[in-house]
Amino acid sequence: MPSGTENQQSQYDVVIVGGGAAGLSAAVTLARALRPVLVIDAGAPRNAPAEGVHGYLSREGVGPGELLAAGRAEAESYGAVILRGEASSLRRAAGGGFDVDLADGRSFTARRILVATGLTDGLPGLPGLREQWGRGVVHCPYCHGYEIRGQRIGVLGTGPLSVHQALLFRQWSEDVTLFLNDTVTPTEEEWEKLAARSVRVVDGAVSSVDAVGGVLTGVTLHGGRAFELQALAVGTRMEARGHLLEPLGLTLEAHPSGMGSVIPPGPLGSTSVPGVHVAGNVSNLSAQVIVAAAEGTLVGALINAQLVEEETAWAVEGYRGPFSASKEAEVCERVLGVRRHGLHDETPGTSVPGATVREGASSAR
Repeated sequence: MPSGTENQQSQYDVVIVGGGAAGLSAAVTLARALRPVLVIDAGAPRNAPAEGVHGYLSREGVGPGELLAAGRAEAESYGAVILRGEASSLRRAAGGGFDVDLADGRSFTARRILVATGLTDGLPGLPGLREQWGRGVVHCPYCHGYEIRGQRIGVLGTGPLSVHQALLFRQWSEDVTLFLNDTVTPTEEEWEKLAARSVRVVDGAVSSVDAVGGVLTGVTLHGGRAFELQALAVGTRMEARGHLLEPLGLTLEAHPSGMGSVIPPGPLGSTSVPGVHVAGNVSNLSAQVIVAAAEGTLVGALINAQLVEEETAWAVEGYRGPFSASKEAEVCERVLGVRRHGLHDETPGTSVPGATVREGASSAR
């Protein structure tokens, strides 16, 4: 990734923390609005292990790294600065705006902050599971369901939503097994749904996720009973990367679904802290890549509109100020009578010796 050092400055209209789909989309929108914008990217996208991005119109199956590289190039083509680094702190600046510190000691100031740092997936600590993450082990049916259609799919019980997850994956395969994993206790209604959809249910705790030659082969329960699988779906504990916002008064909150924790957003990615905005998975745990990108575009437009409003207020204040055109005219009228801005009225009887008269000038000026 280009460092952006050749275009680097210390002050920006907007600093975006996070160089994923949300952050880069916001950067493109803001840079096209002629805003000085800096993107700080730690280079750790959530979907890095995935083979391809799905559900993204016109980019179906593109590699995550390839998509981000194209996004960075687009943002830079409009003048955005992309900087590889890790933001270590955000704080209010003494003169207004915000200070952004990097772990390597660099600092920047911004009028607005957009945090698009995404989330981390908390995986069960089963032997072999992490090695298969993004390959044999998946989590989202809309991201991976088509690719594993018709296969033997297992769903690892991790919480109350595991039954729902099993019923979703049943859309892509008639061979779905829910492993309760000593964690999930279906309700009577859920048992009926699972039976009606022919989803097998296996009791007992899973002890390992098995693979041969890097390819998933199944799971093994405590006691040694093994099950052959071609794919395993796991509901993760999703934790928004929002700790940078805590010193500004924004804290992580439990998501109503129980899926994890999130920075609660206001309308169009606003927050309860003026000047601070969020987009993507940091504020929307279920957002797929295309949704995160759309949120970034919307938030970028909102930030620009707010800056325009702020700058217009400054202009109006200057227009009304002691050195404005209207004040100059008022002073001239009091001192020189009908003269305006050094011009002389041609009305008979109002001439001033030595004054220069411009053609077309009148007391209406």
